[in-house]
Amino acid sequence: MASFFLCLSLLFISLSTADGFKMYVVSRCDFNSTELKDIKYIRAYYYNKIEYARFDSDVGKFVGYTDFGVKQAKYFNSHPGRLAAARAEKERYCHNNIGVWYKNILTKSVKPYVKLHSTTPAYSQHPAMLVCSVYDFFPSKIKVSWLRDGQEVTSDVTSTEEMADGDWYYQTHSHLEYTPRSGEKISCKVEHASLEKPLITDWDPSSDSSMPESERNKLAIGASGLILGLILSLAGFIYYRPVHT
Repeated sequence: MASFFLCLSLLFISLSTADGFKMYVVSRCDFNSTELKDIKYIRAYYYNKIEYARFDSDVGKFVGYTDFGVKQAKYFNSHPGRLAAARAEKERYCHNNIGVWYKNILTKSVKPYVKLHSTTPAYSQHPAMLVCSVYDFFPSKIKVSWLRDGQEVTSDVTSTEEMADGDWYYQTHSHLEYTPRSGEKISCKVEHASLEKPLITDWDPSSDSSMPESERNKLAIGASGLILGLILSLAGFIYYRPVHT
């Protein structure tokens, strides 16, 4: 499964008065794997929404951002015990908890749902466009591609970024501009961590309710003509079949 970047925060202190002054401290772990080298611990100090000092495990000491913050950082750094405790939080707090988060949350995956339909392009050298919409998948990393008679299409394809739905699920949309050819098969191919093998959805023009009515009528007339032709050919073959005596 592809790696993730997740920031989890814990609010330790929150003090406020009737006049609206507020001081709070936020500790968080930034990571993209369970390896200690891929983890950063940050403890940020705020006053009235302004960050005045922080400890960053990549820096290894406290740093101030305002006059007061510079004094506080100097004070914190002058106490070996406090500095050592802050440096130990990366392993004690982040590393130990991230193992639990990965095991119980980040290893889960949800299979995508695919909807394939056609639309008319507003400005294009091609007369038709197909849209492959992929919904309700997790994690966010996904690959959507197009196949034409089994071969991947690399031109006239545009895709959106993976978009969060706000409920842990994601969606994405891929567009293919094309010129229809008789007898061809166009498919949308989706590759995702939740799938054992790629999910391939073939476009069926006859079931595409988004096609213009005139196009559906042409398709129905063409199919009817083909069936009628087969029936007449079969009838003629039976009628003119020589009779052996």
